[in-house]
Amino acid sequence: MLPDFNALAVFALVAEERSFRAAADRMGVTRSAVSQTIRKLEETVGIALVNRTTRSVALTEAGERLYAEAAPALFDMQSALDGAANFSGTPRGRLNLAVSSIADGFLSGPLLASFLDKNPDVKMHVTVTDEEFDIVARGYDAGVRLGEVIAQDMIAVPVSGDLRQLAVASPAYIERHGMLRHPTELANYRCIGWRRSANVAPYRWEFSENEQELSVSVTDTFTTTDMALMIDLAIAGAGISFGMEESFRPAITRGELVPVLEDFCPYFPGFYLYYPSRRNMAPKLRALVQHLRISR
Repeated sequence: MLPDFNALAVFALVAEERSFRAAADRMGVTRSAVSQTIRKLEETVGIALVNRTTRSVALTEAGERLYAEAAPALFDMQSALDGAANFSGTPRGRLNLAVSSIADGFLSGPLLASFLDKNPDVKMHVTVTDEEFDIVARGYDAGVRLGEVIAQDMIAVPVSGDLRQLAVASPAYIERHGMLRHPTELANYRCIGWRRSANVAPYRWEFSENEQELSVSVTDTFTTTDMALMIDLAIAGAGISFGMEESFRPAITRGELVPVLEDFCPYFPGFYLYYPSRRNMAPKLRALVQHLRISR
C-alpha cells in the first residue's frame, strides 16, 4: 500500500477543524473534494476514520489513533518543505499561531500590523482560543500563553512584562454594596466569572496573602465565555468580576471600573510566544521572534 501524503494532510485538517467545510475553506477546494479524499483514504486503510452526520464530524477510534500518530510527522514534513522553500532566508509562507484570548498586548493591532509591514511575503493566521492542546499535533508554528502553563520542553520568548489579575467593579456597585477589605468577603457579593466553555469549571479567582496563595470560595452568579461581555456586565453594575488587569485597563482609565482587593493581587510572569525546539527554525517564525524582541 503506497502512502498518500496528500490524503493524510487533508485528513489531518478535517481532524483539526472537525468540519469538512472548514477544512475545504482552508485549502481553497470544494467540500466534495475533501469528502472524496477522505473516502478514498478510508478505502485504502480498510476502515472508517470519520463519523459524519448532517451537523458534525467526529473521528472514529482508528481515526483518532491515525491523527495522533500522523500529525507530528506531517508537521515535520511541512517544516522541512518550509525550510527548503525559504532557503534564501527570506521570511515567507503562512504562519499559524494559537493565541490566548486574554493576550491583549500581543493581539493588539499595531504589533501584528507592524510585523506584516516588515514581512510582506508572510501570511498570518491567528486562532484565538483558550483551549489547551498540543500545538505541534495541531499543526501550529507557535502559540502565545501564560508562562505558567507552557510545557518545559518548549522554547519560550516573553511577549509581555509581569502581569496580574484584578478584581473590579463599577463605582456604582461599590457605592451600593460597600468596598471589600478581604477576599473572603466575596461570598457576600455577586460575582461575574469567566470560563473557556460551558462544560468546564469557571476560571479560578486566585489571590495571595503574605506571599502565600489564598484559596477563596467564590460562587459565580453569572459566567460567560466572552471576556467583553464580562467587562460590560461589570461596568453595568451587575457585580464584581475578575481577570487580567490589561483587559480591564481601558475601563479603569475611563473611570467605569475600579480595582478592589489590590493588595491581594500579586504580579506573576506574563505571556510568552512558545514553539518546539527545531534545529532549523523557519525564517517566518524567526522573523516574528526578532520582531517581538525589538518591540518590547
